Amino acid sequence: MRVLVDRGDFDILIPCEGTYPYVRGGVSSWIAQLITGLPQYRFGIAFIGSRRADYASKPLFEFPNNLLFVVEMFMFDEEEKIAVKAQNGDIESFKKIEELYQWFKGGQENKDFPLALKSLDFYLNIVDEATFLYSREAWYFISNKNQINAPEISFLDYFWSVRSIHIPIWKLAKLAKFLLDRGKIIHSPSTGYAGFLATLISHDQGKPFILTEHGIYTKERKIDLISNAFNLYQKLDLFRESAEDNYIQSMWVKFFEGIGKMSYSRANPILLLFSVAKETQIAYGADANLCRVIPNGVDIKRLGATLQYRPRTIPKVITLIGRVVSIKDIKTFIRAIRITANVIPEVEAWIVGPDDEELVYAEECRNLIEILDVQKNIKFLGFQNIAEILPQSGLQTLTSISEGMPLVILEGFASGVPCVSTDVGSCKELIYGGEQEGDRALGKAGVVCQIANVEELSTAYIELLTNEEKWYKAQKVALERVNRFYTQDIFLENYRKVYEDIFNKLEA
Repeated sequence: MRVLVDRGDFDILIPCEGTYPYVRGGVSSWIAQLITGLPQYRFGIAFIGSRRADYASKPLFEFPNNLLFVVEMFMFDEEEKIAVKAQNGDIESFKKIEELYQWFKGGQENKDFPLALKSLDFYLNIVDEATFLYSREAWYFISNKNQINAPEISFLDYFWSVRSIHIPIWKLAKLAKFLLDRGKIIHSPSTGYAGFLATLISHDQGKPFILTEHGIYTKERKIDLISNAFNLYQKLDLFRESAEDNYIQSMWVKFFEGIGKMSYSRANPILLLFSVAKETQIAYGADANLCRVIPNGVDIKRLGATLQYRPRTIPKVITLIGRVVSIKDIKTFIRAIRITANVIPEVEAWIVGPDDEELVYAEECRNLIEILDVQKNIKFLGFQNIAEILPQSGLQTLTSISEGMPLVILEGFASGVPCVSTDVGSCKELIYGGEQEGDRALGKAGVVCQIANVEELSTAYIELLTNEEKWYKAQKVALERVNRFYTQDIFLENYRKVYEDIFNKLEA
């Protein structure tokens, strides 16, 4: 691990898994908005990444004055590996590993996480990383599990998968120890590895743990696994059998379900961005009594100022602001543009976001553009200032297969841009109206389509770009909805109250 900034004590620690300060947009923007918008609090960041090479070479955000501490740790980097040292290991200690294994494997309904494994001492002293990785008892443990549970799977794939799944536990335990005396509150923007770190510190020190879920982390990891984007082992697909894929994927799913339930069992409050997500949280183990909604908000003054730059006619430009990755389903967007261009030949599709996260997928998207002969219609613009992009856009779109509460939709609304989106996360609430009083009565700020439905998307694009009456009606609803329910001031005041309530309890 490496400390980037240390300017003294801070109030609130935010564990960031693969987001701020090395990735733009989404959760990273939310974290930056929260820190800069609440200058009365001092913040610290614990960045958790996969490998250093997977991220930008330097932070992409300028650190505000109230961000006093930043530490980073990369779970799978070579430099993070410990030296190999043969040892026997302790049979009794591995009985606790068996408890951990069984809890993650399943059957944890109505069963609390094993008490002994809540203590940092277990991971740092009883069964430390070296013991788990290199002891004879560890070898016996993994070999036995392979024979009992998956004898048809290659032992090498099983062995390395088990190690890859569990290594972060010990890495995060070390990071937790390093952070024990830092901060008074932990506020995690997800379950997963960030939530696990928060849970370890909270259990060990009794510190309050706030959880805000932007999307349902476990659900998104399942999507990653199904698309093979999350496999951490290498083997030619030609020789990998479906049973092997399914079992190893299920191992990862059970792990993420397990650490997700750990977060839910410790966090209070459990916050979410939109009401639909509450049912999913409860299904994964959250206490319904602790769950409540605090929606995102945007700077309507800054974005509203862009309205003066909009042209008098509706631009035939459809903008997708997001990363070029499979979960955003850029390929469906490309196919929908092919149909749209048949009716509106001059239509332009702007893909605004980085394309270096899933290089193979990005190349496949470019190849599809050539195959469909829409090179003149589709542009990859990379990262851009949205205050400059949105005034030039006639529509904003999201074709994702999973989302939480996309800030970009609200930013588009504040800039007077209607949206066409797939029915994921809170998109339907944002476009058609949510449960807040009077919201649905405002009407529709665009169109919501089924996931991966090319015809529905293209029909919506064509209808809104060629029917001025519908477009202006959608724009009016978008502006009224964001100004009434989704302002940055409302968002920040809600979190100020959350923090204030917890600090008052600490001081009582």
